[in-house]
Amino acid sequence: MDFLSTTFYFIVAIFILVTAHELGHFLTAKLFGMRVDKFYIGFDFYNLRFWKKKIGDTEYGIGVFPLGGYVKIAGMVDESLDTGHHQTAPQPWEFRAKPVWQRLIVLAGGVAMNMLLAAAIFIGMASVFGENRTSVVNPAYVEAGSVYASMGMQTGDRFVAVNGNPVQYWEEVLAPENFAGQTLNYTIIRNDGRKTLQAPADILTRINENQALGMRPLMAPVIDQVLDNQPADKAGLKPGALITAINGKQVHDWTEVVDIISANPGTSISVAWKYLAPPTAGETIDVSKIREFGTLTVSEIVPASTGKIGIALKQTLVIDHRRLNPADATVYGLEQTWNLTITTIKGFGKILTGQEDFRKSLGGPIKIARIANQSAEQGLSSFLYFLALLSISLAFINILPIPALDGGQFVLNAIEGIIGREIPFQLKMRIQQIGMALLLTLFLFFIINDLINP
Repeated sequence: MDFLSTTFYFIVAIFILVTAHELGHFLTAKLFGMRVDKFYIGFDFYNLRFWKKKIGDTEYGIGVFPLGGYVKIAGMVDESLDTGHHQTAPQPWEFRAKPVWQRLIVLAGGVAMNMLLAAAIFIGMASVFGENRTSVVNPAYVEAGSVYASMGMQTGDRFVAVNGNPVQYWEEVLAPENFAGQTLNYTIIRNDGRKTLQAPADILTRINENQALGMRPLMAPVIDQVLDNQPADKAGLKPGALITAINGKQVHDWTEVVDIISANPGTSISVAWKYLAPPTAGETIDVSKIREFGTLTVSEIVPASTGKIGIALKQTLVIDHRRLNPADATVYGLEQTWNLTITTIKGFGKILTGQEDFRKSLGGPIKIARIANQSAEQGLSSFLYFLALLSISLAFINILPIPALDGGQFVLNAIEGIIGREIPFQLKMRIQQIGMALLLTLFLFFIINDLINP
């Protein structure tokens, strides 16, 4: 089942991103009167396709191989390596017959559409969901073995600054651009005072190795509901109680409570909890007050065979939420797009300069499929965020001046504009063939790398 869902969300993600990218080329080509022979989502190698239909001059189709797509524009040397047009004079509807500035716009159309897609996703999310900000009043929960634990960060630490800049919200602490910078340090407050912790230069590589950030706002294990006639109810636990320890081990976060209880079905466990008068409706829970002044009780509880004791979580995070009007949502979405674009560029820079491990920092189709499935399991907003980030990455990769990519074609056509004549056809074909071979080699490398470094 996991394989099916992973495959499904991968295909959905690729379909959306490739459609947007190729639509950018298609629309700009049509705008300048170029004939588009094919518009395919997925590759139709060996004429293998699920569907095709010809409308006007263009054959639309869905290829069997869901690893990309293409728009075939008449008179253009592209991934099809078509040589049929070079022996005749340029026709008015062909790519090669158009002015250089028009050709450059067509080549940049795919990248532009990917950027527009990312911006549209962020603007749409901001319009629908608004903006949530989690106050740094909420302390950190740090997982054992995470990169943050290796830096010396501890559960309960509170952030006050990142790279010396004061922060008010967790969103500032975990902003993607922080990880792509040359240096990263956190100033935190702990019981024994203020400390500055330095992140390793290869923090992105280490996070990828763990496949998780390993740090988030702490959700104190305060009980919201106790179900009637369930183990917790029979043991006397009450709504508003704070669980402080299980089997003598201190717990700080709900995940710790859930993990221990679910690991002991049918086995008696000792649950220590503190309790003050129950909060009134709408009152904010003061966890530190419960911890300091609450009455301590230790109860013996036997979890059911399902690994549950019949309690529900109380939301204790301090979160600021605001609705955004269309203008604010647009500004917010564009800022998100810009910040992630800069982060992507800086991230690739760290990889190219050796600060991050190339093999562990970049992923191929298998890793993309896994992340697509994981993000979808976390909800629609998480999947949409992943799509936007992947769309920006796709735009950046395509604009690189590598033969066979849009950036490589852009450079060749720009050179033709500068020198005032067409580059010899055979030379362009050789450059395109080299580029295709390079891309296929990289594709195979990334597949093998995904298998070795899951």
